[in-house]
Amino acid sequence: MTATNNAAPVSSPKNPAAKNPAIGIRVLQMMAGAEQGGAELYFARLCAALQRAGIIQLAIIRPQPERMTSLDAVGIPIIPAPFGGWFDFTTRRIVKRAIASFKPQIVMSYMTRATRYVPRGKFVHIARLGGYYDLRHYRHCDHLVGNTPDLVEYFLRGGWLRERAHFIPNFVDTRRVAAADRARYATPKDAPLVLALGRFHHNKAFDVLLEAMVRLPGIFLWLAGDGPGRASLEAETQRLELLDRVRFLGWQKDPGPFFAAANVLAVPSRHEPLGNVILEAWAQGLPVVAAESQGPRFLIQDGKNGVLVPVEDAEALAMALQRVLGDRPLSARLIEGGSSALAAHFSQPAVVAQYMSLFSRVLD
Repeated sequence: MTATNNAAPVSSPKNPAAKNPAIGIRVLQMMAGAEQGGAELYFARLCAALQRAGIIQLAIIRPQPERMTSLDAVGIPIIPAPFGGWFDFTTRRIVKRAIASFKPQIVMSYMTRATRYVPRGKFVHIARLGGYYDLRHYRHCDHLVGNTPDLVEYFLRGGWLRERAHFIPNFVDTRRVAAADRARYATPKDAPLVLALGRFHHNKAFDVLLEAMVRLPGIFLWLAGDGPGRASLEAETQRLELLDRVRFLGWQKDPGPFFAAANVLAVPSRHEPLGNVILEAWAQGLPVVAAESQGPRFLIQDGKNGVLVPVEDAEALAMALQRVLGDRPLSARLIEGGSSALAAHFSQPAVVAQYMSLFSRVLD
């Protein structure tokens, strides 16, 4: 799975992108993400979609087998690099050699670590940010992309010109999937089921969700994820006497079946720049209850395509979950609203078209 094939996909006359002037643009993609995480999953999903749209790509990523396999499967050449600390000269040499041989017209870097390894050169450097990172690390970039309007406003407050700060949202796979088997996770078939996903980190506020579950007798919770906070969350589950109703599922590469098996998605995050899980829930026809941190506040119209509650308010979260689980007309209305929002703004064709347009504009 090394860089061996730079051929662009053949455009079909039936493909509406076939007349797009961005087809054939050479883009070097750089990501130094963790082995697990929503941003990392989205990186692979976006690269695959751009490949199918006719962008010629080369990826420099950490040597993580699953990500390398997913990129290789769609024909994207891969060069592994360690992306270590400040004195990682190996990665710098790898990047410079790749730029010299691949001759990209655009280099896209994702988040801070990858961005700092991009040298200046005869290409347009676009950095994609999924959070409110320190903008000092992005001063050498030509353009920034944020996945929410609030992130773009953050760029502008940091001194970026509006013509160099761009909003392009995320997309998710909208194919419906079969539900996961509840029995496999010791969950009754007819029990109300709450799902929550993400890295086990303080920002995700799964501790608040556990506090909410105390107020929801008879309701089960599936926590899909992993991370440094797992031991603490497991201990809190035991302390709150929730072991009979809370299931830790581990990190799930394909979360679709778990959305399909649940009755409502909970997003209790203290800090959430976007919230891909909300889009994934909409794609699988699942209503959403979320704390009104940045991303959910952007995505959700309260009462129309989801329910918003105050951040770090376990009681309000419990009341909202109980309301959605107990009110079928409300649940159906939220599902319909989420599906409509997804189709209008967060579909793969719409998002890929925006990237193709951006690539053409920055090269002009």
